[in-house]
Amino acid sequence: MTARPEPSPSGIPRNEGIRTLLAIASQGDPSQRLHIADVLGGLAQGAFGMFLLLAILPAFIPLPGVAGALSGPLVMLIGMQMLIGLRSPWLPRAIARRGPRRSTLHRFVGKLQRPLTWLDSLLKPRLSLAIEPLPARIFTGLLLLVLGLLLSLPIPFTNYLFGFQLMLFALALLECDGRLMLLNWIGGVVAIAFFGISSGQLLTYLTQLGNSLLS
Repeated sequence: MTARPEPSPSGIPRNEGIRTLLAIASQGDPSQRLHIADVLGGLAQGAFGMFLLLAILPAFIPLPGVAGALSGPLVMLIGMQMLIGLRSPWLPRAIARRGPRRSTLHRFVGKLQRPLTWLDSLLKPRLSLAIEPLPARIFTGLLLLVLGLLLSLPIPFTNYLFGFQLMLFALALLECDGRLMLLNWIGGVVAIAFFGISSGQLLTYLTQLGNSLLS
């Protein structure tokens, strides 16, 4: 299990894992805006996991269209970077200086503190073959890219579902837990097959995209 986070000079803990998330949410001024670059800069590993966790926060806001407009493209950006083999996130300047207020993260963690604390006792670094090797990172990136696209599409009643699924991807990356990542791969393929292919939304979007590129 991860050790108790120690803050860096910027006040962001340097240890990865669920305890880092809890520490970031509970320590400091609630009105402070957490810039994504500062949060990720304090992590030695698992930066993609923390980036993904911050990216999906809007998915839990009960406002139509917010999750797709905000979370979807960010998840796709993360997936694309993992797909091309990057080991740490590249942040466009417009994204690097943005981020949630600490109070927003605090509310999010507050709602999920019990399951997060339970997961903290279960998750640990293991089965690194599902986390570290390039093929594993590429496959994870591919799934995140497609799941981010699905999150962007107007598929009814899927914001919380995709948000929770993507949160498990984030925790697997944060905790370097390959067993959880294997379960995420299975769940991701099932979600893509059911919501993307069966609903026809994904195929319709890809067809429209292909037609626009060829026209």
